[in-house]
Amino acid sequence: MRKLFSAGFTNGTVNFSLLLLRVVFGAMLLTHGWPKLMNFAGLAHKFPDPLHVGHATSLGMTVFAEVFCAVFVILGLLTRLAAIPLVILMGVALFLIHGHDPIAEKEKAILYLAAFIVILFCGPGRVSFDSLIGR
Repeated sequence: MRKLFSAGFTNGTVNFSLLLLRVVFGAMLLTHGWPKLMNFAGLAHKFPDPLHVGHATSLGMTVFAEVFCAVFVILGLLTRLAAIPLVILMGVALFLIHGHDPIAEKEKAILYLAAFIVILFCGPGRVSFDSLIGR
């Protein structure tokens, strides 16, 4: 019972938590990006363009983040670098795409943004390709 109220932690629990965070949020985001990649031509002309760079370019940047960066985060490979486009993507989704929506519409973007900021700050943990490369 004492452990339930303890603020202590071990390196193993932190590393497992970071692995779980990376895999769960990366895989969830991948399920949003994969359909966009598979239907790129159909979405290219009607995809939102909040940064005014063109619909196809906005979709391309979104697919890059949601598919390729998500895979890198899942693997723990170049994790902090891959988290940067994800943080930017979720910031754009939260503040530009859903900026005037009620909080319930912003919930997913807030959760993804928080998770990828944690990954950006904390890194991938020991169970990652970054950790293997760094040895």
